[in-house]
Amino acid sequence: MSDSPTDSLSDTSVDTSANALWPYRTPGIPDDRFERLPGIPMTKREIRVLILAHLRLRPDAVLWDIGAGTGTIPIEVGLLCPQATIVALERDGEVANLIRKNCKRFEIDNVQVVEGSAPDCLNSLKTRPDCIIVEGGRPLKDTLVEAWKHLAGGGRLVATTASLEGLYAISEALAELHARNIEVVQSAINRLEQRGMRQNFSAVNPIFILSGEKLE
Repeated sequence: MSDSPTDSLSDTSVDTSANALWPYRTPGIPDDRFERLPGIPMTKREIRVLILAHLRLRPDAVLWDIGAGTGTIPIEVGLLCPQATIVALERDGEVANLIRKNCKRFEIDNVQVVEGSAPDCLNSLKTRPDCIIVEGGRPLKDTLVEAWKHLAGGGRLVATTASLEGLYAISEALAELHARNIEVVQSAINRLEQRGMRQNFSAVNPIFILSGEKLE
C-alpha cells in the first residue's frame, strides 16, 4: 500500500476525542452551552478568550482557578489542553457541584474540583501551578499574595475584577510582588441581540484583566 501524500489527504477519520457540545479546537464556547445557577456569575465567552490569551498555557500546564464559579475557564482549558492539570477552587459546595456537572457535560476528566475558601485553603493544594487565574477570594489582595507564593518560577498570574477597588488591590499586589511584564486590559464588548422586532447592540459588562510573570 502506498504512503503517498495523496493517501494521507484522503483519510476521512474523525477525531473521536472531540466533544459533541464543542467539537472545535478553538476557545470561546457559547454561554448557553453551560449549566448555570441563579445568581452565580459566569465569565462570558469573549472575556474567556481574553483570559486564555493572558494565561499563555502550555500543553501540559498546571492551572489553578481560584473562584472558578460556573467552571467555564477550567472547561475551556481542559478541552484546549487535554494533558493539563487543572484545579478548580470554589468555596460554595453547590457551586462546586455545578462545576462537576459542567465537566461531565463536556466530558472533561482533567479538572479537580476543590471546595475551600481562598486564601486559607491554598496550602492544602498538592499541585504546584505554573499558571493561576484569580476570579475570587477574600480579601482579594491577600489571595493574590498567597497564590503568588505557590506559583512556580517563570509562571503567570492572571486576575480579573469588575470594580475600581479590585483594580487597585490587584495593581498594588502585583507591584509589591515585583511581578514582571505586567499587562492591564479592560474589555469593551457589544453583542447584537434581538429585542422584539428590533436588533440592538448590548454591552457585556466590562472587566479588568491584569497579568504578570514571576521571576525564575
